Amino acid sequence: MYKFKLAFRYLYRRKISYLALIAVALCVFSVVVVMTVMNGLVSNFKEKNHNYTGDCVVGTNSLVGFPYYEDFSKELLSTDFIKAVSPVIKSYCLISTEGSSRGTGLEMMGVDAAAFSRVTDFNRGLHYHKNDPSKAFKPADEPNLPGCIVGVDLWYQRDSRGKYDYDIQPPSAALSVTCFPLTAKGALAKAGTDLVNTKTFYLSDFSQTGLARVDGSTIYVPFDEAQTLCGMIEPIPRISALHIKFKPGTNIEEGSRKVGAMWSKYFQQQNGKPNAELLAQVNVNSWKEYRREVMAGMEKEQIMLIIMFGLVGLTTVFVVGVVFYMIVSHKTKDIGILKSIGASFGDVVGLFLGFAGIIGLIGSSIGILAGLVFLKNINNIEDWLYEKFGFQLWDRTIYAIGLIPHRPDYTILMIIGCCAILACLAGAILPSISAAKARPTDTLQVSQL
Repeated sequence: MYKFKLAFRYLYRRKISYLALIAVALCVFSVVVVMTVMNGLVSNFKEKNHNYTGDCVVGTNSLVGFPYYEDFSKELLSTDFIKAVSPVIKSYCLISTEGSSRGTGLEMMGVDAAAFSRVTDFNRGLHYHKNDPSKAFKPADEPNLPGCIVGVDLWYQRDSRGKYDYDIQPPSAALSVTCFPLTAKGALAKAGTDLVNTKTFYLSDFSQTGLARVDGSTIYVPFDEAQTLCGMIEPIPRISALHIKFKPGTNIEEGSRKVGAMWSKYFQQQNGKPNAELLAQVNVNSWKEYRREVMAGMEKEQIMLIIMFGLVGLTTVFVVGVVFYMIVSHKTKDIGILKSIGASFGDVVGLFLGFAGIIGLIGSSIGILAGLVFLKNINNIEDWLYEKFGFQLWDRTIYAIGLIPHRPDYTILMIIGCCAILACLAGAILPSISAAKARPTDTLQVSQL
């Protein structure tokens, strides 16, 4: 009991201990705020990629695509762990507006809007047909004409709040889409002067996935039209990928392995069929593997940030160590008295480590509480700074970020708090051992009494 009483007495009587407490609180505060924001950004980015692709993708990077997908789709849907499957065409095209001779290179996706929405969150990103994706390719003025959906960043600019100024209905615009059709061997499907397929589509909606690269470089057209434009309709229909949605409760990695096993068996069954060699280029990936190249950069930044804050934590260890060396140097008489009445080596070490633990506990608690209060008001603070000084943490006209992430992960908060306490104990261990080794005859000399 005396160890706890002495520890608390040292805390409120030795003003220098406040330095260690403030250092811990500031370090914990900064780590809580930055890690919450960064973790929120990474989690949000991953969620957007997951929503964009579905749970699993059976696909190829080849522009030629692969055949015999219809029977495999039926096999997938007959299982007890797959909810929906959607074939997709992915290629590149040139688009130009009516009356313009300049073309812009974009990625083209051919989808069945309703089927693709059952696999992904495609319909949630639509502005005009969010509740009925089956009509997403029907232009408002002429529903019988072929429609197209354009990535929102291709048409509108975000304002300073990251919002888009949509019109009441889709603008009347005709877009000419041009593709180079390819044979199953990868050669041009057409010869002579007529090398391309061109079709005019009419703007029917905008897609906002929240992924800047996608929203600024993608046009969506009906699946059948894309298949024709890319030359994938004859002689054997081909696609670029099958996007798959698992039933609730299915582990994504385990489900992807099952799909991979099914594909391997199906691939063997197609041996000897025309163009079956294209199936060898098909890969089965979970959404994380499929979008790994896109997400890797942000994940590395998160790891680097954790390492940097680990180095910042070392500063706290040194601050606590210096403070405890100073406290020990001024408490030699207390140490001598304790040892003279029978306090052991472990008792003295325990006293100062308990003192360090109290500093870590109080400092981390203050830092976490201050961090939570700051995070709760972080978006209001940014709004005030923008109104008064024109400052934004991220320029919303450039970055596809809405509100700054402010919801903490309480598991991470517990880890940060525990690490702060351990850092304090690490900083105090050497001064504590030094104090415990002192002999009463050295600390209780007449000249010191």
